[in-house]
Amino acid sequence: MTELAAILADRIRAGGPITLADYMAECLLHPAHGYYTNRTPFGADGDFTTAPEISQMFGELLGLCMAQYWIDIGRPACTLAELGPGRGTLMADVLRATRTVPGFHDAVQVTLVEASPTLRAQQRQSLGAHPVWWVGSVQDLPEAPLLLLANEFFDALPIRQFTRHPAGWSETLVGLRDDRLSLGKGEPLPIPALAHRIADTATEEVVEHCPTGQMVAARLGDLIARHGGAALVIDYGDWRSRGDTFQALQKHQFTDPLAQPGHADLTAHVDFEALALAAAPARHAFTTQGQLLAALGIEARAKALAQRLNGAALQSHHTAFRRLTDPMEMGSLFKVLALFRPGFPPPSGFA
Repeated sequence: MTELAAILADRIRAGGPITLADYMAECLLHPAHGYYTNRTPFGADGDFTTAPEISQMFGELLGLCMAQYWIDIGRPACTLAELGPGRGTLMADVLRATRTVPGFHDAVQVTLVEASPTLRAQQRQSLGAHPVWWVGSVQDLPEAPLLLLANEFFDALPIRQFTRHPAGWSETLVGLRDDRLSLGKGEPLPIPALAHRIADTATEEVVEHCPTGQMVAARLGDLIARHGGAALVIDYGDWRSRGDTFQALQKHQFTDPLAQPGHADLTAHVDFEALALAAAPARHAFTTQGQLLAALGIEARAKALAQRLNGAALQSHHTAFRRLTDPMEMGSLFKVLALFRPGFPPPSGFA
């Protein structure tokens, strides 16, 4: 039993079972034993690898997409922000790719939404001398036009999970069985936030709900609707939540989410419809990662980079291209939601 498991067990003995959202929040963000508090999970030596770590092409194309949108909306002074910037790899690629866009770097204030002092230090190193501002939450983003990227941010936000029942919705809870953490179900209750899902679910079907994600989306949508700009949310999931997607990753392998609290990454698929609805009155567009990268020109960029490579480096480059775009890999599993101001077109790459 990990130290955090013992703390959670004591909490459950004292107050009863906790929600999956409470469990995820403690496992990921506990001030002493949380997963993101104590480790850098990214890359080959960590527990998972994100698209920016796979290839520079990902950040380059998204950066140029943002720069083009900045031009399309009249080149305003604005915030260039990222949610959950990890080691700063994505933003570093964005800034490198856009350094030749006239006036862009002078117009944007690079702002990273990051609470961890350890990750802030790594981000500072990745971004070199470029001016950077850090804020602790989306509520602290400036009241200004916004260009924002969120890659694999929403999947780590705590979810509540419910199973449809004739009498309402039965919530998944974390309790104790034989002094070990165990999943169980609460009493069926009406859940107003899921009233719209009655029509498209059957008894015993599972639906997941992410209140924090919807609050974040509402803030982004409000900023964009009032001040202009766009946000790109890239993550794995579907347009509408369906089924049990709660999972844990450790050393690039799936593992039991209850086995070692604080030592594994916990995630769930993103419900993009819920984010889009929460972001209203901002408008939205939706596509897959593979389709977006293809529309932004990843094939031409891959060919250009390949001309300078050979041997193992060239093979690695081809593998990275396939991982990002192939429908059997990240190309279809990962989706992209664009949020943009009413009366304006979506960013490049969206129909």
